[in-house]
Amino acid sequence: MSLEMAELAGQAGQYLAPAVSAYGAAVLTRAESAAADGTANVGRRILRAVWRRRDERGRAELEAAVRDVDEAPDDEDAAAALRQQIKRALRDDAELRAELAGLLPAGGGTVNVTASGERSIAADTITNAVTGDHVTFGGDGRTDA
Repeated sequence: MSLEMAELAGQAGQYLAPAVSAYGAAVLTRAESAAADGTANVGRRILRAVWRRRDERGRAELEAAVRDVDEAPDDEDAAAALRQQIKRALRDDAELRAELAGLLPAGGGTVNVTASGERSIAADTITNAVTGDHVTFGGDGRTDA
């Protein structure tokens, strides 16, 4: 499997468990829910795209993997088996690779940030940030301390 396919499968994988958690084993057939968060809906779209492009045997394998994740959401082996189904589908279908790339948010993956300690800041993107006392922002964006 090429590096591009492995990266795409890895990025897609982070959306699968939230989709199964939100929709259950019916994730392959249920309509999108406004109540589900964006991550779950992206995962649902990924699974549906794979589902549509699989033959009868592939669909049965995908259903079984989804059911296993639904029944044991904390089981890493079940999650890995579902990701493997996605990898297999990507390996076999260049059009699916393009479709999944279009479904994934720009930038590729999740950004994890951690803030620890007094006045710490954690963010993916910061326009302005101040951790001091008695600071105001001027109209030009500069701070006056």
